[in-house]
Amino acid sequence: MSITILIIAATLIVSIPAFNRPELFYKLDFAPYAVERNKEWYRFLSHSLLHADWWHLLINMFVLFIFGDVTQAYFEAYAGAKGTFYYLLLYVGGVGFAVIPTFKKHKDDPHYHSVGASGAVSAVLFSSVIFQPGTELCLYGLPFLCFPGILWAIAYLVYSYYKGKQGGDHINHDAHFWGAIYGVLFTFLAAPESIGSFFGQLWRLLPF
Repeated sequence: MSITILIIAATLIVSIPAFNRPELFYKLDFAPYAVERNKEWYRFLSHSLLHADWWHLLINMFVLFIFGDVTQAYFEAYAGAKGTFYYLLLYVGGVGFAVIPTFKKHKDDPHYHSVGASGAVSAVLFSSVIFQPGTELCLYGLPFLCFPGILWAIAYLVYSYYKGKQGGDHINHDAHFWGAIYGVLFTFLAAPESIGSFFGQLWRLLPF
C-alpha cells in the first residue's frame, strides 16, 4: 500500500468523526494561542488530520490522491531507496512548515483556529510541478482551461499570497502559499538533479 493511501486513510479516520465531536476537533486543531501558552506543539502536525467540512476534506484528499504517488515515484527515481523517506518528509514537513507564519501572526489570539492538510497537499502539488512543469492541468476538466502546470502554480501562489493578505474568509491561505514554497525548496534540496531538468523543461516550453 502506498504512503499516499495510508495518509488519506489516517486523515479520513480522524476527520470524519471530528465533524461531530467538537472536543476532538478543538483538541487537535491548529490553535497558535494554545501552542504558545500551553506548549501543545503536537498541533503543528495534528491539525492536518482535521478538515472544516466534507468539501474541504474531499478536495484535499482528491488532489493528494492524484499527485501523491506520482511525486513519490519521482523522488524514488532521483534518490533510490531514500525516495520514499523524502516523499514522507515532503508531506510531514509541509504540514508543519506551512503554519509557522500563521503561528507567529496569531500566537496571541485566543480566537484563531485552523485545520486542514492544505499546506502539505500544496507541497506535494508543487513538488510534482517541479518534476514535470510542462504537464498540462485542466481546470474542471475543461479543454480550453488546460495550461502547463507551472502557469497554474504561479497563478496559485499569487492568489494565495493576495488572499492571505486580504483575509476575512476564514481559510488559511498563508498555509497554501508557504506549503507551496516548501514543496519547491524541499524538492530542489532533496533531488538537486531536478533543478537542471526543471529549467530544461521550462526552456522547451518557450514559444521561440
